[in-house]
Amino acid sequence: MARVMIVENAEFMRMAIRDTLFKHGHEVVAEVADEEEAFEKYLEVKPDLVLMDIMAPDNVLDNVSENVPDNMNWKESLNKFLDIDHEAKMAMFSSLGYQILITESTKVGAMGFIVKPFEPGMLNVIRKIAEPN
Repeated sequence: MARVMIVENAEFMRMAIRDTLFKHGHEVVAEVADEEEAFEKYLEVKPDLVLMDIMAPDNVLDNVSENVPDNMNWKESLNKFLDIDHEAKMAMFSSLGYQILITESTKVGAMGFIVKPFEPGMLNVIRKIAEPN
């Protein structure tokens, strides 16, 4: 099963994700609340997959249009992970399933996108990305 690192600012959500992963045989090797800590932890634990919340500013998500601003932290973070390790396997998640967020995250390099609540979707993405065939 997959070794997963969770990047999520809400502790209760990290716990819910961890419990779901554990229940289905996956190992959570790290949980972090912000992207800066995530980069260091990634290099330390080398997970099979990183699940990262899209932590976009509220004012951006209130006015989602055809274009997502280039200054959004999650895009910078995703790029930085891929700069650190071009083979990093990343899946983004959000409570908002705006098509533009899904499209932009995969365009940048995410291998999957999960919309909360996500138990079935999350497990399918993990199987697709992190588990051997």
